[in-house]
Amino acid sequence: QVQLTESGGGSVQSGGSLRLSCVVSGITYDRYCMGWFRQIPGKEREGVATIDTTGTATYAESVKGRFTISHDNSRKLLYLQMTNLKPEDTALYYCAADSLPYGGSASLKLVPVFGFRGQGTQVTVSS
Repeated sequence: QVQLTESGGGSVQSGGSLRLSCVVSGITYDRYCMGWFRQIPGKEREGVATIDTTGTATYAESVKGRFTISHDNSRKLLYLQMTNLKPEDTALYYCAADSLPYGGSASLKLVPVFGFRGQGTQVTVSS
């Protein structure tokens, strides 16, 4: 059974930092494209960052230079380091995985509909 479990969300002030983690089980981790997307109430889901099977990362323009996606294959952990957070980053953040060989901008567009995702972790940034 595939499970993705996020943690690390919380409330911070503008300019602060958070690191999200996602524990993954039930898949051959290094064969999957992994990523993060976020959901703001009333808005469409937005791909935030992905990392493909070659280790290449792709970022949304809105977070480039502030967020870093990384993973620990041996421990099946996916991370999203978020710095210089802004109020517009407030959202429910999900990690997601898919076995198809996505990468680049395509992966960013599709991460909200990847085959597997977690339950989400809330990030709230106050001004």
